[in-house]
Amino acid sequence: MRSRNLIAAAAVVASALTLTACGSGADSDGPAASVSGATSKPIVSLDSPLEKPDLVLTDTEGKKYDLIEQTKGHPTLVYFGYTHCPDVCPLTMNNIDVAMRQLPKAEQDDLRVVFVTSDPERDDSAALKKWLGGINKKFVGLTGSFDTIQAGARSVNIGIEKPVKKKNGDVVSTHGAQVLMSSPKDDKVHWMGMQDASVDNYSQALPKIVKGQNP
Repeated sequence: MRSRNLIAAAAVVASALTLTACGSGADSDGPAASVSGATSKPIVSLDSPLEKPDLVLTDTEGKKYDLIEQTKGHPTLVYFGYTHCPDVCPLTMNNIDVAMRQLPKAEQDDLRVVFVTSDPERDDSAALKKWLGGINKKFVGLTGSFDTIQAGARSVNIGIEKPVKKKNGDVVSTHGAQVLMSSPKDDKVHWMGMQDASVDNYSQALPKIVKGQNP
């Protein structure tokens, strides 16, 4: 891993974030990701920016994808989730899709939306391609070693845990519900979209974020 300064925003955000549990049987009995106190907003501006997760994974075409290098100079949204999620993940990605389509075409082409699976055992390249293709074919899907993905998520204060199979056969995956949002000006994460961020919130934020401005 490249040497990264990951102190930024830890005091403001990390202690306030919790995990969301999603199960194949709509078993979402875990706490939803949230931010407490004055920072409880749909789009949160970090007091100090974070470096993007240093991840080299496999994309939907089966090719190596270096997250830092291939999103360099582009406004970028990164989300850790999985395709079997019954609620939070598809809603979040669809909200981003609707908001993204309101941007001018040039800005849509410039924006990078990266979905990193938290369930790589089931989410291979083909599964990610099929699922994301039903939302937006411009979205990038990444899979690989769970340990690598978990370490990358933790580097930006996003918690994910290995999926657990219950006695009834349902699989519960616990993962963060925040969308990392980086500026094209310095390639650092300055904002987070929280679980309750709506289409309207993203529609208002993205035009500014693609220009590196505070939403």
